Amino acid sequence: MITLADVAAKAGVSKATASRALNQPQLLAPETRDRVIAAASALGFSVNRAARALAKGSTGIVSIVVPTLENTFFTPIIKGAQRAAEEGDLHATITVLAGDTEADQSRLMWLAEQVDGFVLASPRAPGAFLKQLAQRKPLVTIDRQVEGIPSVIADTPRSLGELVSGLMAAGHRRLTYVGGPEGSWMDQRRLKAIQTAAGEGCAVSVIGPLPPAFASGASIAREIADSETKAVVAYASEIALGLYFELQRLDPSSRGAITMASADDLAVGPLAGLDITALQVDGDAVGESAMATLVKMLRNGQDTSPLRRRVPVPIRWASNGAINVPASAAPP
Repeated sequence: MITLADVAAKAGVSKATASRALNQPQLLAPETRDRVIAAASALGFSVNRAARALAKGSTGIVSIVVPTLENTFFTPIIKGAQRAAEEGDLHATITVLAGDTEADQSRLMWLAEQVDGFVLASPRAPGAFLKQLAQRKPLVTIDRQVEGIPSVIADTPRSLGELVSGLMAAGHRRLTYVGGPEGSWMDQRRLKAIQTAAGEGCAVSVIGPLPPAFASGASIAREIADSETKAVVAYASEIALGLYFELQRLDPSSRGAITMASADDLAVGPLAGLDITALQVDGDAVGESAMATLVKMLRNGQDTSPLRRRVPVPIRWASNGAINVPASAAPP
């Protein structure tokens, strides 16, 4: 049986150096690391992950926690986080928990004993609970800020402010915001950004809270059609699509009568020909950044000054010209 000592002898290094090359390669010079890895490969030596994890007091497993798999917003986030976990030599599991009930919180506390850390998208979980969870295991939140916990946020509030400015430049003085899930941390920030940008120059009405689903948008189409609003900003692209198609069904001749926008393009993107302005959220980059932060925390220990990273979110303006975008902001 090939042992670590055999690998060390073939590579011409100490057993301790061989161990570091296979378990903590970032601590060694590249040439030393590569020599040990080449020796291990030539001898057919395989690192036993379970034994290595036991020796280190870790599992090598991290959990990506999302509140639902029905909302397409989380799909690219999961993809990016999984890729970063693999690059960090970790195995990522997917856990679907909203974290807003005692049952969910108990399950997350139990899970904390089974994994090394969390990347967690939980818009409705209480901040006090997230602090407790972070005391158990390293934690990075997505689209949620809690004091003392690293976070990565798609900066949709800033972009929504720019979008409202574009609407007002086009002459809109009344708009409707269709909100997301009740208690959502990001939903509150998006609405505040819209109201701040609108100021006294544009009246903002709110419909919701609503689940981020196609059916939610369809359910409010009649209310929107009967209102005085001519501009709608939806919390999620699924809502925007449901509203768009139901409005067309109610009155096919009304196409373009209402300017529509969405706070993400994850469902709108494949249907970019529709007259819907959408924020282009790079969920893949958000998930990758969050997991990379967690990997760094696991390797180097908790940071005393937690990172708060904001990922810029560009706007994809509708091609129908419904919004009079300044030339400097218009797409090429």
